[in-house]
Amino acid sequence: TGQHEESSATARRVAALVMLAQALVLFAYFAFFVYEILQGAADGVVLAGTLSGLILVFAILSSALARGWLHGARWPRTPTILWNALLLPVAWSLHDAGHSPLGISVAVVALAGIVAAVLAGSAGSHDGSDDVS
Repeated sequence: TGQHEESSATARRVAALVMLAQALVLFAYFAFFVYEILQGAADGVVLAGTLSGLILVFAILSSALARGWLHGARWPRTPTILWNALLLPVAWSLHDAGHSPLGISVAVVALAGIVAAVLAGSAGSHDGSDDVS
């Protein structure tokens, strides 16, 4: 049905936007970590280097998920749901640590990503392809 396909396409765009926004935040956080290391402000260079590398990996993977959604692939559904589900305890921890506005923001974005991925995945790919290219 046309309306179902249109709502699925909108859900794919929302999922892509959520993952792209998360990737951009992670890339910015990575840049901040590198800046801190270069300025000598990081307490432990090895730990900061390891964390910045891990953040970079997640930024790249989030970008790949966004790209997959934009190209109509079905494969980003499960990793998008999983990644955003893992952000919910992060949101709660932020709230618990007294950073409620940030925690609420993380929770809202994570829930939007989960809902969009579920809705987008229900109709599959627009062309039947799992290809990312």
